[in-house]
Amino acid sequence: MQQRFNATPYLPIAKRIVLLKQLKRVLITCENELIAATSKDFGYRTEFDTVLGDILPTVKTISHTISHLPKWAKDSPRKAGLSLAPSKIAVSYQAKGVVGIISPWNYPIQLAIVPVITAIAAGNRVLLKVSEFTPHTNQVLKQIFTDELAEHCAVIEGDATLSQQFSGLPFAHLFFTGSTAVGRHVMTAASKNLTPVTLELGGKSPVIITENVDILKAAKAILFGKMANAGQICVAPDYILVPEKLEEQLVQTLCSLYKKHFPLGVEGKNLTSIISEQHFSRLTNLLDDAQQRGAQVVMPLDDNQSDEQKHRLGLHIVTHVNDDMLLMQEELFGPVLPIMSYQSLPQALDYVNQHPHPLALYIMGQDQQVNQLVQDSTHSGTFAVNDTLMQVTADDAPFGGLGPSGMGNYHGVEGFLTFSHARNTLKTGSFNPKLSLLLSQNKALIKVLKWLYLRP
Repeated sequence: MQQRFNATPYLPIAKRIVLLKQLKRVLITCENELIAATSKDFGYRTEFDTVLGDILPTVKTISHTISHLPKWAKDSPRKAGLSLAPSKIAVSYQAKGVVGIISPWNYPIQLAIVPVITAIAAGNRVLLKVSEFTPHTNQVLKQIFTDELAEHCAVIEGDATLSQQFSGLPFAHLFFTGSTAVGRHVMTAASKNLTPVTLELGGKSPVIITENVDILKAAKAILFGKMANAGQICVAPDYILVPEKLEEQLVQTLCSLYKKHFPLGVEGKNLTSIISEQHFSRLTNLLDDAQQRGAQVVMPLDDNQSDEQKHRLGLHIVTHVNDDMLLMQEELFGPVLPIMSYQSLPQALDYVNQHPHPLALYIMGQDQQVNQLVQDSTHSGTFAVNDTLMQVTADDAPFGGLGPSGMGNYHGVEGFLTFSHARNTLKTGSFNPKLSLLLSQNKALIKVLKWLYLRP
């Protein structure tokens, strides 16, 4: 791949657009194959989760990138200032080279292809390491990246050992989506080659419910965010902070909505399975640990809440939780929903701020001043008011974490810039009197420059 990049270090914008259009056509053609493949990999996955969560966002990203790429790739004129006159200064954007992308299993189409789209848009070549948990989806991805597309993106399969070796390759840039723990190892391996990294990680994304809230609307947003893809989403609501007087009402509303929309529980066709037995066991162990430490687990349905054989899990609401419980110490990544009550909003804000910055922070309330206070008083990768998950689907806004939840951005123009080198470009014509003045260390020039720039 490096030889291919060296042979064509500048890929014309028109050619990049041709490749993106080709990728879009193949993706749409393979829709049914991708739906079937992801369902096999999960044990069962709803068509909704694959189409709305994987295929549609990926195709939308291609369309958005195609329409905006010519503008993104244009040189950006900057002010040269009197000291550089008569030269002109600009920032030009060039491809970095061969970039490595490591994608996760939870959205094996979108989280693999969207970074590839952006990297190709910036003119790079790509090595894409896909997850070993989604072998059927990987085979379709290999079919997609064939012929001319294969010259720009190669799909690589392998386990954790191969991922470690992959992270240590001397890429021009390394892009990783996954857990914070693995992200630390990826960054360590990349540092040996001084490879710049973008880390899209996760963490515990809280929902803060304020006193002035529409409980029904808030519960709908929370339930959607928690049950889409069975909660296996990096920006899924991880836990709830709710005023003490509203806790019981919230629990009852969530249970009522769950009974309405998931009446068959794990027997229903609208609930995606947990990806593997290992991940299913992790979630049930977290629930067991919480109960042993005094938590109460509320199940909306009397039965059909769990199927170990098919690794399917319905909504489990957990109350009376504390930080000693394992489910409050790690990202849940499943349909387990801890709820903590608070007596005052500053108490809730203090709790959030005393923990690592999350990838997403959600606020549910109708008081705009209070919502703004929460926004101004907290830090997170993304922020949404009276909604969940949907901020990630904004094509023209950056997506990325902060601190333990990630490093760097992609989506939109920020994604293009992530995979581009911003090159300081100075152009001087044949008329260049400053050279003689600089060579002679002209005193008049020094006086003028001091007068211009060194005045108090």
